[in-house]
Amino acid sequence: MGRAYQNRKESMAKTAAAKTKVYSRYGREIYMCAKNGGIDPSANLSLRGLIDKAKKDQVPSHVIDKAIDKAKGGAGEDFQPALYEGIGPGGCMVLISALTDNGNRTFGDIRGIFSKCKAKLGSQGSVSHMFDHRAMFVFAGDDEEGALEALMMADVDVSDIDCEDGMITVLVPPTDYFKAKTALTEMNPEIDFEVEEITYLPQTEHPVSGDDIAQFERFAGLLNDLEDVAHIYHNGVFEG
Repeated sequence: MGRAYQNRKESMAKTAAAKTKVYSRYGREIYMCAKNGGIDPSANLSLRGLIDKAKKDQVPSHVIDKAIDKAKGGAGEDFQPALYEGIGPGGCMVLISALTDNGNRTFGDIRGIFSKCKAKLGSQGSVSHMFDHRAMFVFAGDDEEGALEALMMADVDVSDIDCEDGMITVLVPPTDYFKAKTALTEMNPEIDFEVEEITYLPQTEHPVSGDDIAQFERFAGLLNDLEDVAHIYHNGVFEG
């Protein structure tokens, strides 16, 4: 039983660590959203959307409630969003979004990982112009024209809409996130969004192959281990 048990134990530990990371990230985001926009989800649409997303990602209610309770007092940490950019292993472009209460610490941690993985941390704007900042919705359906009409009637600025394999993908500016979600939900009250997020989408792809794949996986793993890091975006396409 020894080796199998140890492998299972290590796998469970990794899963637990990943869950803790997700809970921590949502806790920070919900806390800051409630602190800045109010603790009532019916009045703070950003908070309501974040709570819905957290529940879909199976974040326990006590994590959500604790973050909102923490925001009630108005005191506590003051997390700020930050975006770091550069060239990762294999030459692909990388964006790293973070929520930090100490920008110098987070920058130092991220710079250290770039150096350790022979990647290059860039200056602000060095690669972000090669990504589109979009709100993305993906849901089952085939009535692309009906979805587009509902969005247009709600005065949503649709960047792109596509239907493939029974799934509709809608891209809109981040500022139209709630307007688009409301329009789609009113069109179909039973709609179940497979994806509903604000993200960065690369305009081009960059092949990553050979030893660079393992190096990039190490690079991403080290970044994900940082508590301040929320999301990693890149344009790498892994080959082989």
